[in-house]
Amino acid sequence: MASLSPPTHDHPRRCETSTATHLCLAVRSLIFRFLGSIFASSGVHQQQQFRGKPASMNRQKSLSRDIGHAAAETYLVTRLTFTLLRYLGVGYRWYTRLLALACYALLLMPGFLQVAYYYFFSSQVRRSIVYGDQPRNRLDLYLPTNISGPKSVVVFVTGGAWIIGYKAWGSLLGLQLAERDIIVACLDYRNFPQGTISDMVKDVSQGVSFVCNLIARYGGDPNRIYLTGQSAGAHISSCVLLEQAIKESRGENTTWSVSQIKAYFGLSGGYNLFNLVDHFHNRGLYRSIFLSIMEGEESFEQFSPEVRIKDPRNREAGSLLPPIKLFHGTSDLSIPSDASINFVEALKGVGAEAEVILYEGKSHTDLFLQDPLRGGKDDLFDHMVAVIHADAGDEEALAKYALAPPRRRLVPEFLLWLARHISPF
Repeated sequence: MASLSPPTHDHPRRCETSTATHLCLAVRSLIFRFLGSIFASSGVHQQQQFRGKPASMNRQKSLSRDIGHAAAETYLVTRLTFTLLRYLGVGYRWYTRLLALACYALLLMPGFLQVAYYYFFSSQVRRSIVYGDQPRNRLDLYLPTNISGPKSVVVFVTGGAWIIGYKAWGSLLGLQLAERDIIVACLDYRNFPQGTISDMVKDVSQGVSFVCNLIARYGGDPNRIYLTGQSAGAHISSCVLLEQAIKESRGENTTWSVSQIKAYFGLSGGYNLFNLVDHFHNRGLYRSIFLSIMEGEESFEQFSPEVRIKDPRNREAGSLLPPIKLFHGTSDLSIPSDASINFVEALKGVGAEAEVILYEGKSHTDLFLQDPLRGGKDDLFDHMVAVIHADAGDEEALAKYALAPPRRRLVPEFLLWLARHISPF
């Protein structure tokens, strides 16, 4: 069982004034309360053991327990977040954005309900598989119906401003990729204030290790894994990938290898914290919160892949990185597309294979939500699938995908138009 102690880090947060000291103590107290609530409400985490093939494993928890567990976690995180915001003195801007988020979700609800039905009732979804001993160390697996031969695997890390991320946010991507004979593993990880950035990186790295070592039991190919992240998830997963490459370049022992990652896909991510802190502050993710999430400004370099890859000590790690493809909308207000452009330039500067693909007029959520919910042709999705099947040398899958009928629409166009204009992202 995980310890009930709050996360500790090598870089202490700055509490230079009496007010800041009280703030830090308040945050620590809130983390204690959160962890205490988690353990009081859910008891001991029941880990699923891999004894034999998946067909011989016990079935997943009942639907009512799944829903109850998700509801309890959501309630606790939401309650704690509002309490934390009051401690930090967050004003009207955050509350108006939360209201906009609620309206945004309501407009897209027709699509969300269809995806939720698949998530809870499909036999192809394996929910809440435990991959570590910390709270929220769980993942969901989306399995193709075609089980012939080992499949390519996408490990997806969801976004959520490092605060509201959840593994189920990747269910639409999981559904659509599984239809293309690709296994998808959506990782959950500790969000703030349950954890800070180093906890998130540690969790995701452990989840990737779990997939690399055990995905073969579900029909996946452990040497054809694609690491993917969106928004904050792109930032965290890129930190994980670079950290792993640095460790391997220094000869350190690791539980998984960068060579198992065939490619990295980053969607609408930010990779340089120095360039983002003021931008986020102006957007409503205030500096006080952002510094708490990132463990103080002194940790920015460690968790800024764009900056870290330029360090001469890490140049050898660049040669170990897989091909990196970054996707970004030019109308992204949450994280400007320059974030992806600059990271690709830094990667190319150390000899890594990197490419940025820009989508004219697309917003922060268009690429990940509105476009997939719209159905029909989706340039980003088509590009990812084509790369994955081409790497596998699967001509049959490429031909089958080319002849596949257009994906069906899940949300009427008018609701998508309204959602785009009310989106807080």
